[in-house]
Amino acid sequence: MDAIALSLFSNRLAAICDEMGAILQRAAFSPNIRDRLDYSCAVFDANGHLCAQAAHIPVHLGSMAFAMQSIISRFDWQPDDMVIVNDPYLGGTHLPDVTLITPVIEKNQLLAFVANRAHHADIGADSPGSMPISSTLEEEGLIIPPEYLVRNGQLDNAMMDILLGATRQPQTMQGDIAAQMSANRTGCQRVQSMISERGNKLFAQALEELNDYGERLAKPVYQQIPDGEYCFTDYMDDDGQGQQRIPITVRVSVQSEHIHIDFTGTSTQVAGNINCPLSVAAAAVYYVFRCLLPAHTPACAGTFRAIELTAPKSSLVNASRPAAVAAGNVETSTRIVDVVMGALLQAIPEKLAAASHGSMNNVAMGFMGDSEQSAWDYYETIGGGMGASVNAHGLNAVQTHMTNTLNTPVEVLETSYPLRIKQYAIRKGSGGIGKNNGGDGIIREYEFTYKANVTLLTERRQLPPWGVDNGGQAKPGKNSLNEKELPAKISVQVKQGDCLKIETPGGGAWGFSK
Repeated sequence: MDAIALSLFSNRLAAICDEMGAILQRAAFSPNIRDRLDYSCAVFDANGHLCAQAAHIPVHLGSMAFAMQSIISRFDWQPDDMVIVNDPYLGGTHLPDVTLITPVIEKNQLLAFVANRAHHADIGADSPGSMPISSTLEEEGLIIPPEYLVRNGQLDNAMMDILLGATRQPQTMQGDIAAQMSANRTGCQRVQSMISERGNKLFAQALEELNDYGERLAKPVYQQIPDGEYCFTDYMDDDGQGQQRIPITVRVSVQSEHIHIDFTGTSTQVAGNINCPLSVAAAAVYYVFRCLLPAHTPACAGTFRAIELTAPKSSLVNASRPAAVAAGNVETSTRIVDVVMGALLQAIPEKLAAASHGSMNNVAMGFMGDSEQSAWDYYETIGGGMGASVNAHGLNAVQTHMTNTLNTPVEVLETSYPLRIKQYAIRKGSGGIGKNNGGDGIIREYEFTYKANVTLLTERRQLPPWGVDNGGQAKPGKNSLNEKELPAKISVQVKQGDCLKIETPGGGAWGFSK
């Protein structure tokens, strides 16, 4: 394919992912998918190599790219099959993220896969939001190993009953799963249309050429990183079970066109739920290097062929079953980004930024009612300040790095749940001070109009986001209930009239302010 044809092919695949996402959003029942856009869509080749993705959530897509090959090798794929999975140790991230995978088969030949991953607020944990202060995977909800949800076009009702039986909101779950199925069906149809235009052989060749093209675009960027070894260590505040200041260490070794990311020296897995499977660590690594590439680089597996990843087994970033992982996907992945960026800043300081707010600031809440009408579950992440760069101040009040969701609009939140938002504002002065200032964080304050259980999984409450080149560090975050400070990770009961305030960290500054 010539350059123009290849570019058109790449953009058509990306457009399919965009359309899948639009269908998923518009058909979904839950605010998590419909309003916060906590979902991701992608296209893979017949071997499970990533070929295209929409600009959705990095932690979803990078982990799918890393784990897809091991998932698809388990099945004898037939037309109209759909496989469902959420097991973090078999290709998932954490249990609320449920993935559906559909093969694209033309003339009895398997040519591609379409997949989407969406966050379900209630996947069966004992605490609302299915983001508990857990110490084992089983405490976090229903574990779904890769299994057929649809076989030869026929829904597996037994599997659907298992899903609906795990949630206190079966109507919402059923609607969201149906939306995911619709998104995959549309994606499959669109890919089949592309195949019919050029035939099976030429389509498969085009996917291979696309990945080679991604590799060619990435290679000169990686070659601009000076050869050498660059080490950096940062820390998690705590694991929610008493262990504090937990190290993540990386050594980035660059030699010509090869980059080795080694996490030797990182903490062993911990009692709390900030552990993450290797697929999540890979997603964070891929994200950092993707940030260095030109915007027109296709989001495909070839882009990352030069990157090798090593992490000790049963460590914080390569956990072993049955370690709890609910917060690893959201909090540890974000710190991995900080660590890899901290190492690369030693080699290419002009290309990257100071530490951003460093937490998805997870808030899960709800009431375990006796009926579907009285029970409710809600989960959201809150943005913060972005780190400054050599050329610009950091942005205020944004989601950064491994999350790419929206906020839930106040109007939707207040009409859907027994909540009022008393304050939603920029946390002025929380960004680091320097030649270029870090962005400011967010204040979000909830008033409860009914009793509820609340779980917080947050970071950067003790160890603040760092600056670069003598730039000032940002203010750490703060959680409080009725003006009384709360730990970074906690589950509490609240009553009518109680007020929960989340003050998120800012971003680090760049350069000394004279």
